[in-house]
Amino acid sequence: MKHISSTSSIITRDLDKLEYQSGNIYQSVAIISKRARQIAVEMKEELSGKLAEFASSVDNLEEIFENREQIEISRHYERLPKPTTIATDEFLEDLVSFRSREEE
Repeated sequence: MKHISSTSSIITRDLDKLEYQSGNIYQSVAIISKRARQIAVEMKEELSGKLAEFASSVDNLEEIFENREQIEISRHYERLPKPTTIATDEFLEDLVSFRSREEE
């Protein structure tokens, strides 16, 4: 059985604050979702770039060994906040620019 830590990564959000930014809670969620996807892509590209340095052209499993630096890089990215958390914080701090289709 997996042990659940006492420190939770779940944060209760004030829906009024989310709605206030765009005037519509559903639009706010859509904006946060799009920004979270952008962040996830950026994080994945960054991680892939760092791990590419460790890529081996050797197909022999006996010659592939555990690389401590590679493991530490992976662990660092696992500990980072989730893209949705980052996007939500950015949105609430008014760091995300957006426009509605009516404005175009």
